[in-house]
This record gives sequence, C-alpha cells and structure tokens, in this order.
Amino acid sequence: MLRLRGRWTLRYASEIGDVLRAVPAGITRIDARAVERLDTLGALQLLRYAERHGLDFTQFCFRDEHQPLVNAIENVQDDRPPPPRETGLRAALERLGQAITRSIDETVGLVGFFGEVLVKLLRLFKEPRRFRPIATVHHMEQVGLDAVPLVALLSLMVGAVIAFLGATVLADFGATIYVVELVTIAFLREFGVLLAAILLAGRTASAFTAQIGMMVNREEVDAIRVLGLDPVDLLVLPRLLALLAMLPLLTFIAMLAGLLGGLLVASLALDIPAPAFLNRMQATFQLRHFLVGMTKAPVFALVIALIGCLQGLRVRGTAQSLGERTTASVVQAISMVIVLDALAALWFMEMGL
Repeated sequence: MLRLRGRWTLRYASEIGDVLRAVPAGITRIDARAVERLDTLGALQLLRYAERHGLDFTQFCFRDEHQPLVNAIENVQDDRPPPPRETGLRAALERLGQAITRSIDETVGLVGFFGEVLVKLLRLFKEPRRFRPIATVHHMEQVGLDAVPLVALLSLMVGAVIAFLGATVLADFGATIYVVELVTIAFLREFGVLLAAILLAGRTASAFTAQIGMMVNREEVDAIRVLGLDPVDLLVLPRLLALLAMLPLLTFIAMLAGLLGGLLVASLALDIPAPAFLNRMQATFQLRHFLVGMTKAPVFALVIALIGCLQGLRVRGTAQSLGERTTASVVQAISMVIVLDALAALWFMEMGL
C-alpha cells in the first residue's frame, strides 16, 4: 500500500509527477486519507496512475470531503473511450423504437401546446389588454413583407417549370393549349400555398425557435415569469397572429407569381399569346380551386408558428440545444406541412371539391 500526504494541488504539479514516477512496483492500493488538500489535477494524476498500472481506482481511500471531487473527475475524464455503437437487428429495432417514441412525444407535446395557445388566444377577447399590437405588426413585417421577394421569385420559377413540363407532354397530343389549365389549377389548389408554407417553414419557424431559444438561454423567459407575465402572451401569440395574417397574403402572391411564370413561358416559348392565355384562363377558371388553396393557408400558418415557438421554449441553456431545436423545428414544420397538404388533397378529392 502507498500512503500519500501533503497537498496534491496544481501548485505542486511537477512534484506530484516526480513522486508518482518514483513509486516502486508492486503497489496495489493507495491511501490518500492523509492528504490535506486535493484539487482536480491531483485526482486526475492519481486516476491516470491507476490506469497505467492496472489498479482498481475504486479501492483507493480518500477523505470524505475529497470523495465527491474524485467521483466527478472519474466520471468526466477525457481519456475514457466512447461506448461502441451496437450493431445488428436488435439494436436497429431499438433505435427505431426510440425514434418512434420521440416522435409520439413530440406530437403529444404539440397538441398540448396547441390547446394552451388556443385557450390564451380566446382569452384575448375577454381581456383585450393582453394583446400586443406593436409586437404583432413587427412580426408581420418580418414574416410577410421581408419574404415577398423570395416567395414571388421562386413561385415564378416553379410556374415556368410546370409550364415547360406540361407543354413537353401535351405537345405529343396536340393539346399545348391545356398548359393554361395545368398551371392555373396547380397553383390555385396546391403549389401556391405549398411553396409559401414550405418557405416560411424553413425561414420563419427557424427564426422563431432561435429568437425564443436565445431568450431561454439568457433566462429572459424566466424573468418574464418572475414578473408575473405569461410568455405565451408575450412571445407566442404575436408570432402566431402575424403568421396567420401574412401566410394567406403570401399564398395569394405566390399564386399570381406562378400564373405569371406560366404566362411568360406560354407567350415566349409555346406560341400562346398573352391575351389567348388570359382568355383561356378566364374561361376555365373555377372559384373552388382558389378557395381550396386559400383555406389551407391558415392551417399551415398555425402549424408552423406552433412548432417554431414550442421548439424555442424547449431549448435547455446550451448552444448545442439551440442548434438541435432549430433544426428540429425546420424538419418538423416542413414535414407537417407536406403531410397535411397530402391529407387535405385526399379529403377534397373525396368530397368532390
């Protein structure tokens, strides 16, 4: 047994190294109860000595006041190899089950958060003083006006691509004129609202998560609660109302831009003059296609705002947590928008709309 005494601290780092190198062979246990002071360096030196000589570190004797420090150093030592990743069917099924469980938990949490937000949204009618008009208008500018150029440009390009693809197929049947109906119905029913929602899911949901997450990291959300205020009223409802107001407008702009893209392709590449395109569109236009697209916009806005704000409130004080939650908000928002759009398309088709 090797008995230690003195001060095993950073100040005596070189002396500690000399002592441990001079220890004779055959030592199986170390008694450090006579050590007056012990810091991180001393505990780490003893731990590495035990590893080099194959000793059982749990058999070392320390003072009661030193034992918590030794346990902490043993748990976070940087030389500990990472656990090997398990392979095989059982491990794969286990990871799949964990992923499904997390997805279910996220869905349940989103539904619960929707209920809380809905209750406090209805409370605004009873207590209108809780409404934050300045914050709502500010977020309307960020969510809506700042996104108009991007939404319009991408919708214009997608409309042109749809017109090109439709003309390529329809030209074989001598029905190039039906490109007008293809572009019109596609953008009024699906692509207008879907493009606007996906762009906002990537642009706005991540912004909401980052903004609220940074407030959580700086303990501003805790300060709001300490002041007796409700974070949902201050942080969530203005963003939700702004998105509910602006996504239908962006959807309408996306529809117009997509139709303009189809018009440009038809007049420049398909020998369909602009007046003929507009006359055909007017003759075949049906209001139900426009209403189907516009009714989906508030639903998508609600989902995007809820996911972005919920992930921001779930940030847990570290930069890594903020990055993970921001990524999760974008992935979940885009996935939910696409899934809801597919379900809505099936429902409207079964209803004959």
